[in-house]
Amino acid sequence: MKIVLIGSGNVASHLGKAFAAYGYQIIQVYSFTKANADALAFGFTAALATDSLAQIRTDGDLYILAVSDTAIPTIVEALPADLVGLVVHCSGATDTAILKKFANSGVIYPPQSISKNITLQISEIPFCLEGNSPKNLALLQEIMSPIAPHCIPCDSKQRLILHIGAVFVNNFSNLLFQCAYELLEQYNLPFELLKPIIIETANKVQQEAPRDVQTGPARRNDEITINKHLDFLSQDKEKAEIYQLLTAQIIKRNK
Repeated sequence: MKIVLIGSGNVASHLGKAFAAYGYQIIQVYSFTKANADALAFGFTAALATDSLAQIRTDGDLYILAVSDTAIPTIVEALPADLVGLVVHCSGATDTAILKKFANSGVIYPPQSISKNITLQISEIPFCLEGNSPKNLALLQEIMSPIAPHCIPCDSKQRLILHIGAVFVNNFSNLLFQCAYELLEQYNLPFELLKPIIIETANKVQQEAPRDVQTGPARRNDEITINKHLDFLSQDKEKAEIYQLLTAQIIKRNK
């Protein structure tokens, strides 16, 4: 299996290393910045680095477009339409139609927050797979199963829904962590005091539905405590608005 990595960021780095560890051959790494392509390609025995899409090899079995959603159209346009290998992107929000110029195409999407310099077990991450034909979906399952056994077929609409869900549980929750961080920092309290409850909350939803483990003043409809909180937050309009919105939603869902 000869793989061309188009991209040198978080997803490309982790996928490339996982593929190489299994025995697949990374033959080329592309990045808009040559130094980034060089850095990632250096870790693979036979990989060439390039910053020119005109120099992309045409003998790959799998082309992985591990780039930002906004970069996908430009890269697709620049790649030759007659590539025989399977061309896939890794986006949750981009329809497979963007790859229609290629005879063989699909998607490998991990609903996971991936950072290049943080150790990650690819085998523990679920991957959503889509192919432009049953044959190509089966091929993707065959390619991915040795490194990521938790793979499921997922069409473009389902993948978009999953991506929205990931934004709620990851990006939005992280914003709330930041709100709490700023609040505690303002009053000389260490954020470490909240880390155990963050972990406990995350652990609970591994076993039960989120609604079943909801706690707090809004869950109890404790108006006295809620009003104390809002009175304190009146000095910070943005945090007060977030608090009010989320409190109203919890109360509504637990009537």
